[in-house]
Amino acid sequence: MGVPTSYAAAPLNRLIVPGDEPIPVWPYYKGEKARCRFPSLYKMVPVAALRDPVLYEQLALIDAIRDGRARQRRLAEQELIKILRRKSDG
Repeated sequence: MGVPTSYAAAPLNRLIVPGDEPIPVWPYYKGEKARCRFPSLYKMVPVAALRDPVLYEQLALIDAIRDGRARQRRLAEQELIKILRRKSDG
């Protein structure tokens, strides 16, 4: 079981339709999805991400850059830039 990440989590899951292959998930016993395990940057990432939706989006986008295909990486970069611009404007 695990927590969806990369293109399987927001915001990319609104832009990319997963194919037939298993979706990437961070291994976590309270996760809702049983798919392809993807190692998180730190073992407590799933816990922190489930507590903070903004952090969850950012970590999922980083995972898309770490292991995504070209289109996934490009979309993740664009989404991260949007987030960073909002933070610098606010």
